[in-house]
Amino acid sequence: MVTSGEVQNFPYSSYETAMEKLSSLITRQTRGEQPPIAEKLQKMSMYLKILGLEEDINGLKIIHVAGTKGKVSDMMERGIPNGSTCIFCEAILRECGFRTGVFISPHLIDVRERFRIDGMDIAEDKFLQYMWDCWKKLQENTTKQLPMPPLFLFLTLLAFKIFISEQVDAAIIEVGLGGKDDATNVIKEPIVCGITSLGMDHTEVLGETLGEIASHKAGIFKPKVPAYTVPQPSEAMDVILERANELKVPLEVTEPLDHKTLKGLELQLFGDHQFLNAGLAVSLSRCWLQRTGNWQKLFQNDFRDPDLPDEFIRGLSTARFSGRAQIVYDTPQKSGSSKMVSENCGGDLIFYLDGAHSPESMEACAKWFSNAVGRHIIVSHSSLSDKNAEAPSENGHFQPESKTVEEFEKSFKQILLFNCFSVRDPQILLPQLVNTCASSGIHFSKALFVPSMSKYNKVTSGVSVVPSDHCGVDLSWQFNLQRIWEKIHGKEMTPLLEKDLKMDDKEILPPHEFLLDENASNCGRSNKYSSCSAVMPSLPLTIRWLRDSVKKHPSISLQVLVTGSLHLVGDVLKLLKK
Repeated sequence: MVTSGEVQNFPYSSYETAMEKLSSLITRQTRGEQPPIAEKLQKMSMYLKILGLEEDINGLKIIHVAGTKGKVSDMMERGIPNGSTCIFCEAILRECGFRTGVFISPHLIDVRERFRIDGMDIAEDKFLQYMWDCWKKLQENTTKQLPMPPLFLFLTLLAFKIFISEQVDAAIIEVGLGGKDDATNVIKEPIVCGITSLGMDHTEVLGETLGEIASHKAGIFKPKVPAYTVPQPSEAMDVILERANELKVPLEVTEPLDHKTLKGLELQLFGDHQFLNAGLAVSLSRCWLQRTGNWQKLFQNDFRDPDLPDEFIRGLSTARFSGRAQIVYDTPQKSGSSKMVSENCGGDLIFYLDGAHSPESMEACAKWFSNAVGRHIIVSHSSLSDKNAEAPSENGHFQPESKTVEEFEKSFKQILLFNCFSVRDPQILLPQLVNTCASSGIHFSKALFVPSMSKYNKVTSGVSVVPSDHCGVDLSWQFNLQRIWEKIHGKEMTPLLEKDLKMDDKEILPPHEFLLDENASNCGRSNKYSSCSAVMPSLPLTIRWLRDSVKKHPSISLQVLVTGSLHLVGDVLKLLKK
C-alpha cells in the first residue's frame, strides 16, 4: 500500500482480520438498551486530535442529515431511511461534476458500504489503508480514561479520515442515532443541515414523544447555518422551529418534488414518500452549491428558480439505494431454447427486498410491493403473444432476460419472508403489511419466518463465510411471529413444547407442495408449519428450498417479499450473490 509515495507495512493485511478488529469494538449491550452518552462528543474531539484531523475536519464542505429510520408524516407517504436523501444529494452533486463522499448506516453486506466515494463503496485496499492507519494511532494513545472508541465512533472517525484523505469536494454525513449526542455531531461548521421526516423510532433512546425525538434531531443545527426540513407533525415542528430561532438558523420547510420537474424521467427509488426526500435533497444541494460559490459558476439562473437544472434531473433519476425497494431476479441463465428453458430453468423466483421495520415504513413497503407485483403480473399476462417480451424496468438491480410463452403461463404466488428484532412490535407490523397489501388486492399465499444470519457481535464483509450450522438454533421468536400471523388469518396454533422451539434436522422443512396448496391439505400439519405459514430453521436452507421449489414446479412463479429488518435483507442479498 502506498501513501504519499511511501509503502506502508501494516501489521495486518487480511480483510477478515480487519473485520475481527472492528468486531472487538462492538459494545456488549442489549439491543434497545440506551448506550452511555456522557462525554461522547468530548471524546470524539480527543480522538480527532490523536488522528491529526481536528483542523482538517473544518475544511470539509459537509451536508449533515438527521431523520428517523422509518419515517412518519401525517401528510405524506412514509417509510425510507434518511439515507435516501443522502443518496439523492450524492447523485445530484456528482452530476454537477463534484467528487463526493457519503457516510451512511447500516451496511447490508459489507462494512465498506458505509463509505461511498463518487457513488461507489470505497475500494478494499483503500479501506484497509485508512482503517489500519486510524487503528494504529488510536491504539498507541489509549488510556484508562480514553480507551479504543466503540464501533460507531470508530467508523465515524474513519469516515472523516477517508473524506479528508480522498479530498472530496462534498461530504454528505448521515446521523447514526438521534443527532444532539450522535458521534457525527462533532461537526462544527457544516455548509447546510437537513432533517427528514420524523417518527416514533428508537424511543428507548430518544424519548417517547415526537417532541423529544425532534429535540435530538434539531441538535445538529449550528448557529446561523442554513437548515431545511420537510413538513412535520406540529409536535415535532414546534421543537424544530424553537431550536432554529435560538441559534438564528435560517430554516426552510421544503415541499415534495413535483414529478413534472423530472421532464418525463422517473425516480429509481420507489414510493410517493421519495418525492419528499428528493425535494429535501434538491434544497440541500442547491444550498451547498450556492454557499460554496459553485452555483454561479455552473448555472445562469437564480439558485431558487423552481426549474431544475438538467444535472439535478439526471441525478435524481439515476440514484439507487441497495436493499430499499429493490428487486432481484433469481432466474438462472437461459440457453435460448424454449424446451431447455422449460425443463432446466423451472419457475421464476423473484425477491422484493425492503428493510422496513416500523409501522410507517411497513405501510410504504406494502404499497410498493403490491404495485410492483401487480405490474409484473399484468405485463406477464399481456405478453403471451410475444415470446421475447421483457419485464418492465423496475426499482431494482437485475432484470430478467427474454421469456418464452411457457414461462408466462404461470401461477403467481406471493410469499412473505420475514424476521424482525424483538424491540419491534410484530403485532403492529404484520397486520399493517397484510391489510395494506389486501387493500390493493394482494394476498400472501404463505409466510416463512426465519432467523437472520447477522450477529451483533461481529462485523462481516461480502466474503465472510456464511454459517451453515443451524443445529439447535432457538426459534422461539420465529414461532411467536408465526402465531401472530396465524391469528391474523383467523387460526390458532397448538401451544409448543420446549423441544419444538429448536430445529436440528433439515427434514423439518415443509415439502415443496406446501407452496402449491392453499389449504395445506396435501402436506399435512405440524407444529413446524400450518396452512398459512412455516418456521424455517435457517436462511441458507430457506433460499435453497425456494430455489428447489420453483425447479420442481415450473408452473409457479414465486414473488418473495423480504422485509422486517435491514439485517435480514442484507443476509438475503449476500446469499443471492453466492
